[in-house]
Parts: sequence; C-alpha cells; structure tokens
Amino acid sequence: MTVAAVVFDIGNVLIEWNPERFYDWQIGRANREAMFAEVDLHRMNDLIDGGALFKETIYEWADIYPDWSDEIRMWFDNWIDMASPRIEGSIALMRALRAKGVPVFALTNFGTHSYDYARTQYEFLTEFDREYVSGRMGVTKPDPRIFALVEADCGVAPERLLFVDDRPDNIAAAEARGWQCHRFETWQGWARRLVAEGLLTEAEAGL
Repeated sequence: MTVAAVVFDIGNVLIEWNPERFYDWQIGRANREAMFAEVDLHRMNDLIDGGALFKETIYEWADIYPDWSDEIRMWFDNWIDMASPRIEGSIALMRALRAKGVPVFALTNFGTHSYDYARTQYEFLTEFDREYVSGRMGVTKPDPRIFALVEADCGVAPERLLFVDDRPDNIAAAEARGWQCHRFETWQGWARRLVAEGLLTEAEAGL
C-alpha cells in the first residue's frame, strides 16, 4: 500500500531522550541509581505527557521527596539538557520528505508545556504538517485511542500511514490498527526504509 503520510515519534527519533544519562553526568551513577530506586521519575513524566502541568508537577514531586528535591527540580530546570542532543540524520530525513511533498506528522508522548518550550529550542519541531501531542490530547501511546484520534483527524487510512518510533509497545499498538511501522534504531536504518518505500532516493536520504 502506497504511503500517504509519514508519522514521526520525537524522543529517540529526532531528539535523544535519556534521563538516566543526564543524571549520571550531573550527580554520578550511584546517586542516580539510588534516586531512581526511590522516586519513580518516569511515572512523574508520564503524568506530564498525559496532560499534567510541567513545572508544577515536577516541583510537587520535589516537595514529596525532600532528600532528592534539588535533583528532581533539575527535570524542569535543566530539561533542554536532558532532551538532547538532536538526531541530525533524522531531522534531515524529515525535511527531505517534506521537500518531496510527503506530508509529515508528529505523534509524540510529550507534555503540553514542555512541547511548547521545546518548539522554541528546536526549530524543526515547527515544521510538521500536523502535530499530535499526548499532553494536548489527554492520552498517551501506546493506548489505541491516540492512534484512532490521529486517523480521525488526518483522514488518512491506517494502512497508508508509515510510523517510526523507538519503542516496541508503540509499534505493536500502531500495527494492531493497520499502520505501516518502522522500529527506529539508527537514522541510517530509517533512511533505508524510506528508500525501500520509494519515498526518497538514496541521495535524498543521505545514503
């Protein structure tokens, strides 16, 4: 089935997302492991991705865990350092698709306010034809409802959507709805898939 639109996840596809690595750099691995064992920071982030306020949620958690309050606040205060670096090869692929006239959408687990901030720091986040942000939608991947909402809004048949994401559970949920999918590991692998689909030439894909 011919691809009518390409749907990009953002974290670990267009921007690296590895909070553990950030904290290892800031406070050392032993301290990071101790903090993550005591505080479920990924659960905190899931709440933000689901629509909870950004700074307020993080600072509330910092108050709940006073032994780690300064470190938890870093999730907000140093957020752009955590959500980095850019994955330039993937950004180039996104732009190459748009240059060919292929609609490009974002489908991301991202807080409303953190995404708005990220758009001020990463110019390519302003270049999507459509943005589907979990914090705005009130539902996160891999819940099937978020994929259904995308289908209803964009009007593209599921089998004509090509979705790239790094998480197997998100890929499985999209495939269950009939989407074409690619599990992201490297931008070069993603480039080869786009060439195989006839969406880009090797030269256009940077191969």
